[in-house]
Amino acid sequence: MLISGGVSGIVPDVLNQFDIFGIDETRIKKLLILHAHFDHIGIVPFFKRRNPDMQIYASGKAWEILATEKEIATINTFSEATNQVRGNTDELARYDLEWRDDIRGIRVVEGDTIDLGDTEVTILETPGHSSCSISAYNAALKALFPSDSAGIPYKNDNIPAGNSNYTQYQESLEKLKNLDVDYLCADHCGYVTGAEARKFVQTTIQSAKDFRRLVEAVYGRTKNIDGAVRYLVDRAITARPDYFLPREILEKIYAEVVRHIAGCMGGMVQDSKTGTRFPC
Repeated sequence: MLISGGVSGIVPDVLNQFDIFGIDETRIKKLLILHAHFDHIGIVPFFKRRNPDMQIYASGKAWEILATEKEIATINTFSEATNQVRGNTDELARYDLEWRDDIRGIRVVEGDTIDLGDTEVTILETPGHSSCSISAYNAALKALFPSDSAGIPYKNDNIPAGNSNYTQYQESLEKLKNLDVDYLCADHCGYVTGAEARKFVQTTIQSAKDFRRLVEAVYGRTKNIDGAVRYLVDRAITARPDYFLPREILEKIYAEVVRHIAGCMGGMVQDSKTGTRFPC
């Protein structure tokens, strides 16, 4: 089983890795989507069309998103923008990478297991990075596959990623912190092992608290969401100029985070899509 699907532009890299490591692609019968953001599902259409019998697993919310025409258009737009930043659009022209309405799969929920013959993974619902986020845990290997729900191991940092609901994100971190982990298999920037893996979630919990305090301070000073977003994005780009996401995507992410935390500071938070206000 493949777990997660990266950006669409890594398809040539994945095929090359199959060759390097001697992996028989025909043995890969399943693919698990941990959440439906464009940079985590990019290779799914290519491999599903290449192998129509492959079983695709995702949360129910993820399948709702991936059946929505507007969301699919956004996924394809963001994928194209990121591939342009990567500079490999010409190479990718020969692959069928776009999401359309032909990808269907199996819904998984908290506590489900996916049987892989000699081992299995257990599903945990870990929303907050996105509403559709799940994590997978293999107890035999003590391997956690949290996607972005446990933070992003970028160089020496654990970057918190509570993109859609920062409060839920922090709650999901608390849910993951007691798992016995020797391998923290992140979707971005590689994997973490050993002692660092065992303390990774706890470290991200502290990073998430620190970033929340920063957002509260910036918004409290400016009382302006757009101004706070500009400051935070400028700060992030200065600190991480070679980060993999373009500025326009970072701006959308930070806008969601600031809106949520600003709403919590007032005791209420507003859903950015529906306008509905509810207690934080």
